[in-house]
Amino acid sequence: MRALCVSQFAGLWVKLAQPTLVAAALMLQVTVPAIAAATVGAASAEPYSVLINPGDEAEQSRFATFSAWKSTLEQSLRPERGAALKVTPSTDASADLSATRARLFDVFVAPAHVIGSAVRYGYVPVASIEKPVQAVLVAFNTSSVSSLESAAGKRLGLPQQDSVVTYLLRGELNAANTTVKRHFSSVVESRYQDALLICLQIKRCDVVAVERAVFERWVAAGEPLKVVMQSKAVPGMGVALKPASTTSPEALRAALAKNMAAAPGAFGAQKLQALAAKDFDYVSTLGYFTPRSLPGATVVDAATVAQLQKAGALLFDTRNDVEFKAGHIAGASLLPYGEKSAKDADFKAADDSFDISKLPANKATPLVFACNGAECWKSFKASHAALKAGYSKVYWFRGGFPEWRSANLPVAVQ
Repeated sequence: MRALCVSQFAGLWVKLAQPTLVAAALMLQVTVPAIAAATVGAASAEPYSVLINPGDEAEQSRFATFSAWKSTLEQSLRPERGAALKVTPSTDASADLSATRARLFDVFVAPAHVIGSAVRYGYVPVASIEKPVQAVLVAFNTSSVSSLESAAGKRLGLPQQDSVVTYLLRGELNAANTTVKRHFSSVVESRYQDALLICLQIKRCDVVAVERAVFERWVAAGEPLKVVMQSKAVPGMGVALKPASTTSPEALRAALAKNMAAAPGAFGAQKLQALAAKDFDYVSTLGYFTPRSLPGATVVDAATVAQLQKAGALLFDTRNDVEFKAGHIAGASLLPYGEKSAKDADFKAADDSFDISKLPANKATPLVFACNGAECWKSFKASHAALKAGYSKVYWFRGGFPEWRSANLPVAVQ
């Protein structure tokens, strides 16, 4: 399957040159509360750590969304901990998903698949923008494609792989017992959803996946388009709070609603609505769940991993060093898996980086690979790499660190 980039198309989206400038502006925004926090003095409490991912928007809109949420959160949390607020901007939902499993932040502001993952790992849903998000597969009215099934073998236009749209589409394909690679002949990836309309117009794509709101905007502008498949609706941009925080979800929701209403220009007509864990049941069942088996490897649970460790097996944590230092299985060694390939069984290992030379020379050594749970593909891919390299006793701890932690087994912090 070919992976093309929409940015290669002639005259396509001059805004592609903007991310560096926007990233610099975001970093400047983050330094302000840090400076303010330094003036509070020793009596100030620990700052809230907040991650804000504005979702799939053009750079200018993304920066505006980030700034609006950052300002509103500062106003809403200031009574709790003064001006001390440590804000991290993100445009990488894959990394954010991992951060939810490692519980690295006190507050997440992000699209539904990130908030859903946070809720799955113990965070409390606070609120979301009231307009839900729905992924749709779109084609021209004259196209012969009328369903997901009839799109088989066609050329797909898709947002980047950590987009909520891509997350939902992959989940629907998984439910249909197929994958993006198997179902479509080629994939054009775009940083911006609006660029996918050009892909349709110049006939490089037969169908494209976008948010319903984007599709409706295209139709309102006169584009002759139709929806051939749709996901269920999921909550819009939302907020999740780490359990045991000094503020309550109810208090934070009320403060956010009050401060959003006081600054209508920042959020337009959008309002907040309360959320419950059940609102994420659908999105939490989709996405990047790993297969339940790996030929050649043995899938093990936490209790079995503990037994294997006592018997001398080597346990490798394939997450990054930040997650490892925040907490890991006692006795594990860090061996990061650099993941750039798609999160599916058809992944292209050549796109990734994994230092196989760090494994023992004896190919009969029992090896256990773990990462951040069933949604984390790094340990699956590392296990695959070890098998390919000829190791004969490979154990895949699919439940990873979250399962280990839930089993109340020894955890180390570095």
